[in-house]
Amino acid sequence: MRTFWNFNGGIKHIDSWQSGCWVQVTCPVDDDVRFLQDELGMPDYFLMDVADTDERARYDLDEGWLMIILRIPHLKSVSSRSPYTTIPLGIVIKDDKIITICHQETRMMLDFVNHQMRRAEGFTDAADLVFRIFLSASVWYLKYLKQVNSMIDKAKRDLDKHIDNKDLVNLSRLQDSLTYFGTSIRGNESLLSKLKFRLPVDELDAELIEDVNIEMNQARETTAIYINILSSTMDTYANIINNNMNTVMRLLTSLNMIIMFPTLITSMFGMNLINGMESWVGGFPIAIVLCILCTYLSLIWFRHKKWL
Repeated sequence: MRTFWNFNGGIKHIDSWQSGCWVQVTCPVDDDVRFLQDELGMPDYFLMDVADTDERARYDLDEGWLMIILRIPHLKSVSSRSPYTTIPLGIVIKDDKIITICHQETRMMLDFVNHQMRRAEGFTDAADLVFRIFLSASVWYLKYLKQVNSMIDKAKRDLDKHIDNKDLVNLSRLQDSLTYFGTSIRGNESLLSKLKFRLPVDELDAELIEDVNIEMNQARETTAIYINILSSTMDTYANIINNNMNTVMRLLTSLNMIIMFPTLITSMFGMNLINGMESWVGGFPIAIVLCILCTYLSLIWFRHKKWL
């Protein structure tokens, strides 16, 4: 699906392509690909690079075309293997052609368009559009990081009540998401430092770049903090699980040793051998008393050693 936006003096939707408009392509189909290649002349391998979900943040030049690939945050599903991940967003520029391509419909881009409509100022040029998308991506990284932190706190509260495999698996999924975030944010920072010398930057763009750097630095540091917290939490609960397992094994071993003494006594008197107590009426009560006495003494001993 492709959408055309006129951004002079504000964001306005237009029905067809015009020189200098912004072409937003989301989840491109064959018709969108033909439009980009045949009518706008975009190199075909640009589309293939943007379609690669593992493509790193970078830029490329080809016969006047500038392709920028930015890693943006994306929420797939809370129940998925990695609920929060990052996907590539392609920004392609040449003369009066400004195109953004994304193979997923993201909340970030929907919010970006709505925010620019409320802002009612539009963009001064392509560089202004690029840096504002960078700023929006940084803000959405921070939004998703707050959600991740809330999910971590909830999982920790549940684990404090009862250690469950489901909660541990959820923490592991969030750890994967934070790893994706950290890697993508560092790639975006490196890309931004290179674009400052590639795109025409005026005084307003310089201030905008400074704001982007501040937001990206905060997102990177926040991600690093949450990764450390999550790693420490996982290690802590792993130690708790091991300690609980040791406690259970110690208890079972202690009970086994307590039961061993009466078992030994009854086994000795139950052997098919002459021991002088076969025909005595008090033989059985004596065996029972010995079993009870040994069990009681061993129980006291294990309680004294705090093994029970």
